[in-house]
Amino acid sequence: MKFSINVDHVATLRNARGEVQPDPVTFALMAEQFGVDGIVVHLREDRRHINDRDVRLLRELITTKLDLEMAANDEIIKIACEIQPELATLVPEKRQELTTEGGLNVIDNLDYIKKTILTLHEYEIPVSLFVEPDINQIDAAVEINADIVEIHTGKYANALDEDDMYDELERIRQAAKHAKKLGLGVNAGHGLNYLNIKDFKVIEDIDEVSIGQAVIARAVFVGIEKAVKEMLELVK
Repeated sequence: MKFSINVDHVATLRNARGEVQPDPVTFALMAEQFGVDGIVVHLREDRRHINDRDVRLLRELITTKLDLEMAANDEIIKIACEIQPELATLVPEKRQELTTEGGLNVIDNLDYIKKTILTLHEYEIPVSLFVEPDINQIDAAVEINADIVEIHTGKYANALDEDDMYDELERIRQAAKHAKKLGLGVNAGHGLNYLNIKDFKVIEDIDEVSIGQAVIARAVFVGIEKAVKEMLELVK
């Protein structure tokens, strides 16, 4: 299983007081040195954390993989086509949310998402759709020629009852298996941390996990190198 790190919340800390530090680009480059497989950033329409400067510098400097999370927004699509990340992950986006709250509703937005995928494919950018562990949503992703699905793990991560956790983990397992059978790549992310990541190591159909906030929070106490390497050891 591969591990890509989301550095959005390094930018959140930087922007809290309008400073230039800590720099998410520097964090990303250090994380690469310590062994991560890719860098994930979400360029939101309101630029609440990652900004255009960050994305363009990352495109120039990182040597692994840039996964650009984005809404199917005309302005952001244009930027993606200009910088050509190794992967574009389409996610739902609401101004009032603190972080992405759920998966993309592919079924109800089929034509628009299909058009976005076609545009990105014209620039040879593979596309991932961030979806709930829902067989019907995955079938819809295949129908509109997505390359990958990233399964939303937030409900599992936030579950307080063991039975709910087990049920959600089984949904994730079955969704990953279904997606793989249909020829999709399978990623997973949202709310994963140093404790619950162990449950995902045994799901063979998941190719890659995206983790950010937990590692950044850990790095405050133990430093970037130790935080990244500890997660790498757990994932690998």
